[in-house]
Amino acid sequence: MPRRVYTTHGERLEAFRRIDVYPVVTSEFCAGRPPAEVAASLLAGGARILQIREKAMPDRPFLELLRRVRELTWDHGALLIVDDRVDAALIAQADGVHLGQDDLPLPDARRIAPELLIGVSTHNADEIRRAQAEGCSYLNIGPIFPTNTKQLAGIRFLGLDELKSLVPLVRVPFSVMGGIKYSHLAELKAAGAGRVAAVTAFTQASDPGAEAARWRAALR
Repeated sequence: MPRRVYTTHGERLEAFRRIDVYPVVTSEFCAGRPPAEVAASLLAGGARILQIREKAMPDRPFLELLRRVRELTWDHGALLIVDDRVDAALIAQADGVHLGQDDLPLPDARRIAPELLIGVSTHNADEIRRAQAEGCSYLNIGPIFPTNTKQLAGIRFLGLDELKSLVPLVRVPFSVMGGIKYSHLAELKAAGAGRVAAVTAFTQASDPGAEAARWRAALR
């Protein structure tokens, strides 16, 4: 795919609407491999979006990682999303930032970064309604299934029936996340969830790119 640089919110949102798999890369779960190496494999496997999530990495190596992955995503025509850090997303020329319920309030993030995608993690109907009222670009619903990933540990998982009840409330593009395995993809797609985010299912695979390609084929 030719090198592609998205510059406006509209261009980025249209690209987000076309994604299927949404890998989240964090060095803690890369099976000892450099996160940029895992990111490169995922992009080669067809991923058209990556989120970089590093809760504890110091600023300088974090920005170096973002800049390296930014070049890779441009070369593959893919979106780059930064977890939490609006400042780092802007410095690295990322396409967006993903916010949790305890992160920077969405209206403040939008004021700082009007052209970036701003995604929000949601876990229930009230959070979905609030994120949309505040102008989120997209949202993530989860955890769908039990998970040991730190950011979702301890949060009640929703299950497929509750997911089905939440989907009609959603007016923006959305992804789902939390304990999702390849075997879940058909029923998630049937429930209306065609964009699937995951961490370890991709980053701990022996061949992350091949795993991304396998999931993409199942979702198409």
